[in-house]
Amino acid sequence: MRYISTRGQAPALNFEDVLLAGLASDGGLYVPENLPRFTQEQIASWAGLPYHELAFNVMRPFVSGSIPDADFKQILQDTYGVFEHKAVAPLRQLDSNEWVMELFHGPTLAFKDFALQLLGRLLDYFLVKRGERVVIMGATSGDTGSAAIEGCKACENVDIFIMHPHNRVSEVQRRQMTSILGDNIHNIAIEGNFDDCQEMVKASFADQGFLKGTRLVAVNSINWARIMAQIVYYFHAALQLGGPARSMAFSVPTGNFGDIFAGYLARNMGLPISQLIVATNRNDILHRFMSGNHYDKDTLHPSLSPSMDIMVSSNFERLLFDLHGRNGALVAELLDAFKISGKLSVEDDRWTEARKLFDSLAVDDEGTCATIAAVFEQCGEVLDPHTAIGVRAARECRRSLSVPMITLGTAHPVKFPDAVRQAGVGEALHLPAHLSDLFEREERMTVLPNSLADVQAFVAAHGNRGKPL
Repeated sequence: MRYISTRGQAPALNFEDVLLAGLASDGGLYVPENLPRFTQEQIASWAGLPYHELAFNVMRPFVSGSIPDADFKQILQDTYGVFEHKAVAPLRQLDSNEWVMELFHGPTLAFKDFALQLLGRLLDYFLVKRGERVVIMGATSGDTGSAAIEGCKACENVDIFIMHPHNRVSEVQRRQMTSILGDNIHNIAIEGNFDDCQEMVKASFADQGFLKGTRLVAVNSINWARIMAQIVYYFHAALQLGGPARSMAFSVPTGNFGDIFAGYLARNMGLPISQLIVATNRNDILHRFMSGNHYDKDTLHPSLSPSMDIMVSSNFERLLFDLHGRNGALVAELLDAFKISGKLSVEDDRWTEARKLFDSLAVDDEGTCATIAAVFEQCGEVLDPHTAIGVRAARECRRSLSVPMITLGTAHPVKFPDAVRQAGVGEALHLPAHLSDLFEREERMTVLPNSLADVQAFVAAHGNRGKPL
């Protein structure tokens, strides 16, 4: 399997090199040169498989030539063996033909564990083989950071630097990051928003001179391995509900477009999906594009669903690449213009093509709380605010009642007590046993100004397990 850049000017790489590169050298994102396609018979034959075996079948083509089958099978068994629910991604029914797929049974109670538990093990596998040490630099709007640290903390050849917007994540989200202590773990609270953090990561990948020869690795969803791992649970859900003999619809809470792009890829790989719904909060750049062909930057607003407090969606570039016939030069031109003007639209026929599959809805905090309260009253389920937005979008945008509608349950509600409290849901929420002492644990983080120079100086001074790079 070879991978190419969405901007067309970087060399094609194999899976191992793409994993370690993260961002392409031309500033683009890597995608498979040719997407594998499965027949309906192949997909149907996977019904009833344990999650890790299904994951092997779905992901094997993507790692072909880089990892022997036996090694990859063991990595996947180890990855999903740490999830607390034996089904790994169980489905819970809310209403007639309406479901939530619970993606929060991993170590950090969020869907990011599906990809980052795997990414940490893959990094360890390749770095040990190569005898190489790397620096991980990531930005998080809440959940990626803790999942990345949890997934990579045991990697002997990795130094981890995770930036989050200071005072703009929930307390549980922050403590899950800052209470994992180690000489190679560094939490940085940036006096800015998530987009500022993400822009610093991209700028650091573009010019890595501050690392003095050490390689920078991405854990954000710009890294192809993140997207690859998320494709699997679309197949998993469909197989539980009668797929591939019948089509499915999915509602996906998303700010960075990575999780829903995985569903788009699953469809292109042969899984019958009739509708994908982009569910987002008041930071609605994706909704404005899907509903009106206007991908325009706006002011970023804090919300009760902080993981979606994002104004520039990194993975949207991967969809643009496909919408423009995989013309990297055209995508680069579009994004260069967007960087200057903060505005982007595509030709009407390309936008109309996207709308054949995608719908969207933006839900404000009031609507989020109302949905949490309504679902609790209807069936006793407590939703986190992101999942609530997904359910609200599923119910308002659904095209067919005969098609199973599956909302991706992206996080455990215990991570967002303020939203649950504001919704008036009286049920007490308790952290699972492995996190029961979270509020007593020591925290360690560094607050830095919104300055690329300051961040890069900090990374250079504290890499190599606390020694200057």
